[in-house]
Amino acid sequence: MINKTVRTHSGRLNITMPESLDEITLGQMIALQSAENLGDAEAISILSGIPGDELKQIKDAAELSIFSEQISKLAFAIKNLYNSDDLPKSVTLNIDGINKQVKVINDLAMEPAGAYWAARDVIADEIAAHIKKYGEENWQASFNPSLQVCSKLLAQYFYCRATDKSYNEYNAAAFIDVINSMRVTEALPISKHFFTSYPHFSKPKTGFWHQFRQLWKNVQAYRRLKNLSMLTP
Repeated sequence: MINKTVRTHSGRLNITMPESLDEITLGQMIALQSAENLGDAEAISILSGIPGDELKQIKDAAELSIFSEQISKLAFAIKNLYNSDDLPKSVTLNIDGINKQVKVINDLAMEPAGAYWAARDVIADEIAAHIKKYGEENWQASFNPSLQVCSKLLAQYFYCRATDKSYNEYNAAAFIDVINSMRVTEALPISKHFFTSYPHFSKPKTGFWHQFRQLWKNVQAYRRLKNLSMLTP
């Protein structure tokens, strides 16, 4: 972590910022991705946890230059992380204030069936929303699932493994709060692996999130079955 004390009109303010990706959580990354017109001040607020209004009281904006440089370094490191195929063997999850090591299975087999079906719905809805917005022609080229979707998938995957409890759809969905506290260096590679190597999904030939032709065929088939089941008395 990088620590710096700056002067404000109401006294001194201590700012602590991540120095490496290992110190950034998935939740912080989601906040960065979701922010509109993200600038250095907004990024510093998200990564330090200090409200933007407090940062605006700093007497000399130049005192934040060290953090602006750090943001650029972190942005470059994040790009490399997106391009990495390294899958962690285990992750650390903070459950009710207790850190727990949870093993990551290479094939990411989703168990039990309820978790698999929930994850399939999450992916299908994300693709359908993307096609509705951008059109079905060449949709794969621009498909870029949000980090919120990645977080939902990881919640379904880890809930039973981490808690040793029976599957419950609502409790698994609520487990997203635990997932968002994961280190981004653990969460992103697993999320990427879901979209490239998950059973019944095709591995892309080029790019990170591209070439999902077979995936879309599976989604279309699933939606037809789902609609038929709704019509069946």
